[in-house]
Amino acid sequence: MKRIMQRQGQVEADGSPAARRQAPAKPRPQAQPEMSAPGRVVEFAREVRSELRQVAWPTRPEVVNSATVVFITLVLLVSLIFVLNYAFSHAVIFLFKS
Repeated sequence: MKRIMQRQGQVEADGSPAARRQAPAKPRPQAQPEMSAPGRVVEFAREVRSELRQVAWPTRPEVVNSATVVFITLVLLVSLIFVLNYAFSHAVIFLFKS
């Protein structure tokens, strides 16, 4: 326990209580004056522009590759749903045909 208290700064190496250190006073944040509505809109636009500069935009080949994968997946799923719908509809018609 003594070692833990030493690491935390509660006791000295000889076991005597550590002298209390005052934490440095934190400066208070300055209250900014309230901005007008157009000023807030302009500030918002600046922040959006700043954030958009940090975005890792994909290259043209990456976009083409992703779009191709999405299109092929879409065609396969639509085809699968069409085939299942066709099969089930004919099965139901066959079952209820008089």
